[in-house]
Amino acid sequence: MLRRALALGGGLLLLVLIVLGVKGCLDARANRELSDYARNVTQIVEETQQTSKSFFAKLEDPGNASVTDFTDQVNASASAMDAYATRIDEVDTPGDMSDAQGNLELSYELRANAFDEIAAKMSTALADAGAEKATEGIAKQMQKLLASDVVYEQVVRPEVDSVLASNGISDSDLPDSTVLPDEKWLEASTVSDALAAVSGGSTSSVSGVHGSELSGVIVNGTELVEGAPSTIAGEEGVEVEVQVLNVGESTESGVTVAVTYEGNTVKEEIDELPVGETGTALIPLTPPPSGEVTLEVEVEAVAGENVTENNEGVFSLIVE
Repeated sequence: MLRRALALGGGLLLLVLIVLGVKGCLDARANRELSDYARNVTQIVEETQQTSKSFFAKLEDPGNASVTDFTDQVNASASAMDAYATRIDEVDTPGDMSDAQGNLELSYELRANAFDEIAAKMSTALADAGAEKATEGIAKQMQKLLASDVVYEQVVRPEVDSVLASNGISDSDLPDSTVLPDEKWLEASTVSDALAAVSGGSTSSVSGVHGSELSGVIVNGTELVEGAPSTIAGEEGVEVEVQVLNVGESTESGVTVAVTYEGNTVKEEIDELPVGETGTALIPLTPPPSGEVTLEVEVEAVAGENVTENNEGVFSLIVE
C-alpha cells in the first residue's frame, strides 16, 4: 500500500509539473506574441512620426522648392501614409489586442485618407483658380489628423499598455504619436499663408499662361450640382450646356468639352475663349437618356495646361 501510495503521489506530482510546464510555455508564448505586436506597432508609429515631421516641416518652410518638387513631396508623404495603414492592417494581432487593433486601424485609416485628400487638393491650392476652396479643403483634412491623434493617444495607447501590464510586460509600451504638430493648421488662413511661400505662390509656376476650368453644367435649364441628383423633363430631348472659364493668361482656341453617359461620349468645341471669360458648349445627348443617369463632364486640357483637377465633374441626373 505504501509503495502504491508513493507511486500515485509521484504520478500526481509529475502531472502537476507537466501542467505547470505547459502553462508556462503557453504564457511565455502569449507574452512573446504581445511583445512582438507592440514592437511591430512601435516601428510603424516611429516611421509615421518621421513622415509627419518631414511633411509639416516642409509645409512650414518650403525653402526654394518649386511647385513641382513640393507637390511631389506631398504625394510621397501620402504614399508613405497609405503604406503605414496597410502595414497596420496586416500586423499579427493577439486575441487580447483585438479591441486596441480595431481602434488603431481606425486611427491610421483617418491618417491615410487625410494625406490622400491633401495630396489631391494641393495642385489646385497652389493655383489661382479654385485655390481658396482647395485650401479650405486641406484645412478640413487637418481635422481628420487631429481626430486620428485623439483616437491613438486617448484610446489605442491606454488599451495596449493595459493589456501589456496585465500580462506582466513592462518594457514594451507604445510611444506617443501626434501627427498634427499644431492646431494652427486647422485654420485655412494658416495653410494659405504657408502655400503662398511655395515658389512665391505663383499660378504661372503650376499652369504657365494656359488654363481652363469647368465652371458650370446646365441640363434643359436646370443647373447640376455634384453629389445632388437633379430631375429634368426629357420629352423634347436632353441638351447639356457646359460652361468653361479661361483662368489662364492667353486666349484659347478649340477648347474641347466631352460628356460621357451610358457608355456614349459626345464632344463639342468652343471656338475661342478669351482670358477671364466664360464660354459655353451646347451638347445634345443622342440618343437621349432616360431614368437615372450619370454624366461625366470633362474640359480637355489645352496646350500648356498642367493643372486639370478643376476640369471635370460627375453629376447625377434623373430624366423623366
